[in-house]
Amino acid sequence: MLKGFREFISRGNVVDLAVAVVIGAAFTLVINSVVDGLINPLVAAVFGEPDLTQVGTFEINSAVFSIGLILDALFNFLIVAAAIYFVIVIPINKIRAIRAREEAAAADEVVAEEIALLREIRDELRARR
Repeated sequence: MLKGFREFISRGNVVDLAVAVVIGAAFTLVINSVVDGLINPLVAAVFGEPDLTQVGTFEINSAVFSIGLILDALFNFLIVAAAIYFVIVIPINKIRAIRAREEAAAADEVVAEEIALLREIRDELRARR
């Protein structure tokens, strides 16, 4: 039972997912600090409210609607998504592209060596006839 669990945990996808969750949680703290330290003061300066949650709030039959709350969540999402894309996704894609080129070059060398060896065999067989 422990062996199966160890194999499951050792798979790349599970470890990658665990790392992604930890990094995502830490990254969310950074983004929240940026929002609280930069964006909310800008909102306060522009709209006169401490943050977006109070902007665009209206009430109909004692039901409170808050467009600012949606905007706040949207800004947080966009900032997190953009930061993850530029800080994590783009560099990883570049690393994968470099590795793919290196692997393709190595494969081309192997194919070239195999072709040369096959030509030698062909020439040797022709010479024996």
